[in-house]
Amino acid sequence: MNREFEDRCEVHYIHEDNVREVQTAMLEQETILSLAELFKTMGDATRLKLIFALMKKELCVCDLAAVIGVSESAVSHQLRVLRNQKLVKFRRQGKVMYYTLADEHVRMLFDQGLEHVCE
Repeated sequence: MNREFEDRCEVHYIHEDNVREVQTAMLEQETILSLAELFKTMGDATRLKLIFALMKKELCVCDLAAVIGVSESAVSHQLRVLRNQKLVKFRRQGKVMYYTLADEHVRMLFDQGLEHVCE
């Protein structure tokens, strides 16, 4: 078989019932775009390192920079991206900003992805 077509059906036939069933259940475009943005945010190695670090312990920006080996400015920028997607939250204690994961869903997303790539 020609490699160009090995992942296609050999005949063109649309299963109308199946198509209708899935179209009826299809997510709204806005929801799909939000999900795509979430995965795009999670698709950055530096942000994944930050999430992993915060899975272990609440850390300040200085600590996070030391853990992953980048500048505090770079960490702050990436944390802002993570905050915008509601993946991390922070608290201020005096002049120090401490970060944690926003909720248990973030840990589950990370763990599920890790489990998948380690199969």
